[in-house]
Amino acid sequence: MAVPKRKMSRSNTNSRRAQWKATAPALVKTIENGKVSYSLPHHAKVVTDSAGTPMFLEYKGRKVADI
Repeated sequence: MAVPKRKMSRSNTNSRRAQWKATAPALVKTIENGKVSYSLPHHAKVVTDSAGTPMFLEYKGRKVADI
């Protein structure tokens, strides 16, 4: 494991840590049957029945996986 030879100053430590920023995900707004939902692009979405129970995963209108 690498060990630093000298102590790193607070200024250098904080400026190094400042480079790591979280970004908000780019959500896509879809409207189905009058209901608005937001989802991640290029991800399978969960299809639920009328009671809200998850049934399967769907991508581009096709069933891709069972839950």
